[in-house]
Amino acid sequence: MTETNSASVIFKEFKEHSIAEFFKKNKQMLGYSGLVHSLVTVVHEYVTNSLDACEEAGILPDISVEVRPVEEDRYLVRVRDNGPGIPKKFVGKALATILAGTKFHRYMQQRGQQGIGAAGCTMFSQITTGKPVIVRSSTGDDDGYSCKVYIDTMTNKPVVTEVANAEVPRGLEVQGEFGSVKYENSDHGVYEYLKRTALANPHAQIEFIDPNGKTNLLMRATDIIPKRPVPVKPHPLGVSVNDILELAQISESRKVSAFLMESLSRVSQGKIDEIRKIVGAEALEMAPRLLKWDDAKALVKAFKAIKWIAPDSSSISAIGEQQVKTALKNILNPEYMYVVERKPGIFAGGVPFVVEAALAYGGNSGKKVAEDAYEGNILRFANRVPLLFDSGGCAITVAARSIQWKRYGIDLDTQPVSVFVNVSSVHIPYSGVGKESIAQEDEIIEEIKLALMDAGRGIQRYIRGKERIGTEAGKYKTIMRYTKQLSKDVSALTGEDQGKIESELAALVSSHYKDILNDKGSETPEEGEAAGAQDDSGEGQ
Repeated sequence: MTETNSASVIFKEFKEHSIAEFFKKNKQMLGYSGLVHSLVTVVHEYVTNSLDACEEAGILPDISVEVRPVEEDRYLVRVRDNGPGIPKKFVGKALATILAGTKFHRYMQQRGQQGIGAAGCTMFSQITTGKPVIVRSSTGDDDGYSCKVYIDTMTNKPVVTEVANAEVPRGLEVQGEFGSVKYENSDHGVYEYLKRTALANPHAQIEFIDPNGKTNLLMRATDIIPKRPVPVKPHPLGVSVNDILELAQISESRKVSAFLMESLSRVSQGKIDEIRKIVGAEALEMAPRLLKWDDAKALVKAFKAIKWIAPDSSSISAIGEQQVKTALKNILNPEYMYVVERKPGIFAGGVPFVVEAALAYGGNSGKKVAEDAYEGNILRFANRVPLLFDSGGCAITVAARSIQWKRYGIDLDTQPVSVFVNVSSVHIPYSGVGKESIAQEDEIIEEIKLALMDAGRGIQRYIRGKERIGTEAGKYKTIMRYTKQLSKDVSALTGEDQGKIESELAALVSSHYKDILNDKGSETPEEGEAAGAQDDSGEGQ
């Protein structure tokens, strides 16, 4: 007979667990899922925090990254920046508390959002080496300090020890020792990640000291700090029933009508009148905190029945077409490029996003696979952050692979072409917690395709012009080979000086092919670098 247990016996094992303890046992959800990937994740989390902090403080970022081997599959990582620093009383919360930070609660574009990143690194150091991270920081007010930080994973509380005053320049330096990691100089390694970070952030200067002690300097390409996105209110088409109920509970408004105008964007008195006709006057007169599920559901349904102005895109800060061109020149130095920035779009009903795309041809574009042999590559970014892993199911990859590139004279299998795509949004719909792949939202895929087709047409004009130059140059060389013999024959028939005839023939042929000789048979790179006009026709797909 099978032994049975009562509920009281079963629930003796019932326990609560902290979020830190959960991620300790599920570290792959944070991007720590392989030796190479884990090391890139550590660098990524620290560098993105440095970039965000510098930009918010209006400081041009100077970031130094050092990766030093300790033993097999164990490395010391040190990241230093010149940002605003972390006040001493916040260092534990900032670097050793999961889901704590300055970003998650603000409705605006940011690289990091959840408040997991740096604290996740602290936890990863603990569980792979048993060591805390070492912190040195100053806000620039003679308040420099050093300390050690680790997480009490049972309670998700920070533990800060060995706090001491220190002479430290303004900024933050974090040093940790990490096990179960590996440095690889590959397309998925730390150096490639930093190069792509420099590509999407041309205002940043990044120094990288690799495990061999070699210093690699990725120079700043522009002194223009990106425009800071502005926090905005959620758009009515982008909120759920639960969102309405949560916002209502913290509202100080006396009526639902006032609550909607104060809590959501694009809600005017005119829109309130339209909503009133759908849900009734009584629904808008009640106190927001009295809203029930069915009341909020009726409001969301009413939102969908009304025409709205597009969401406010001031919450988004794209790279900018000129900055993309500057970055591509600095890192890839292509023979030719074409840049496109789409107008803001929306997905999931009301979440704004912007797609920037570029095609770079020649120079250091693409990937060298053998001597004089190349293939194209796809450079994926989300809010200026490189996406190196999980490319197969990413919206950017799906969109790029769906285009018939050969119609534009482009072959990603044999040509040195780089496909650059950056998606900027308040809320990037990542397909996983590791934030390495963008979910396949139809609206996002469509915008990426339109941008890439536009860029493809720009590259197509250049390639066709280049091919025409090659054809005409071949004709010119062929004709010039016969001028000597022709001048000799003409001289024999006419008695004229052969040298004079040959000189005049050469001048005549050169005059006919002067565009080829001056290399002006196609668009110049300067013309092609200008961003293409937005074209929604889909022509050429």
